Amino acid sequence: MSCQPVDRGPMDRDDIVVALAAAAIAGGAGGVRIEGARRVAAVRGVLDAPIIGIIKRDLADSPVRITPFPADVAELAAAGADIIAVDATARPRPSFVATLLEHIRSAGVLSMADCSNVEEALAAHQLGFDVVGTTLSGYVGGAIPTEPDLAFIRAVSAQIPRVMAEGRFNTPASAAAAINAGAWSVTVGTAITRTEVVSGWFADALKA
Repeated sequence: MSCQPVDRGPMDRDDIVVALAAAAIAGGAGGVRIEGARRVAAVRGVLDAPIIGIIKRDLADSPVRITPFPADVAELAAAGADIIAVDATARPRPSFVATLLEHIRSAGVLSMADCSNVEEALAAHQLGFDVVGTTLSGYVGGAIPTEPDLAFIRAVSAQIPRVMAEGRFNTPASAAAAINAGAWSVTVGTAITRTEVVSGWFADALKA
């Protein structure tokens, strides 16, 4: 489960993120995805479960947000992340994807590539990433789809052993569909940890 509350929302607090992570594991999640080294360390203090760590940054000269710098990798590894995820898209970026992977390996933790299309996923696998995610499918320009990208999962699962399905898996049925499409694992986030968004789904449906 991705435990990332809405930025600056009422649940955007370290203690709440720790509670969400603990609740996720208690409910059967196999691990958690946590943003920020401080929060990774806080969750590590109470959980032995696998943690995927990321750091998000809003950069003036690059659209890449997820763990863009080698220093971010070092912070996450020191905080106790078991897996470090980076943006592995083919967009202008401050650090090469291969450079980030090298730093992850040097830190002695596992690596995850957040990709937006098949070409990026295959390139990340060729570089040697341990896990390849569909995380950024639909989020690199244009209108954001409403449904998960199962076609992407099918295409890459045929060639990559550990594909993490991520992005708009908002129901148990859609998560199961990802596994049936060949995914190794599924990350669920908004539907569980972003109360404001889920409340909005219900409010919009009732208004309609």
